[in-house]
Amino acid sequence: MSKFGELIDLNVPVLLDFYTEWNEDSVAMHPVLRDVAAAMGDKGKVIKIDVDKNNKLAEALRIKSLPTLIIYKNGEMKWRQSGEQDANTLIGIMQEYAH
Repeated sequence: MSKFGELIDLNVPVLLDFYTEWNEDSVAMHPVLRDVAAAMGDKGKVIKIDVDKNNKLAEALRIKSLPTLIIYKNGEMKWRQSGEQDANTLIGIMQEYAH
């Protein structure tokens, strides 16, 4: 779990996408997340976490539905939402926490 702590303890917003390859809504989010990452550049980070491979982490964060998107900054959860989101919404939220 210490590795997870390092991932989220950045002074830029970190968007975590909890997904699985067999969940259609999760897979649909992949191009959206690429757009968000491109738009944010070095002002934010997008990390995809496969729930099947990171079961303990998903349980610890009580991930119930996919995709679940969580934004952390400085190790603190700032925003959380389950279900598909569009790129513009996510970019807007990320930019709020980028300052």
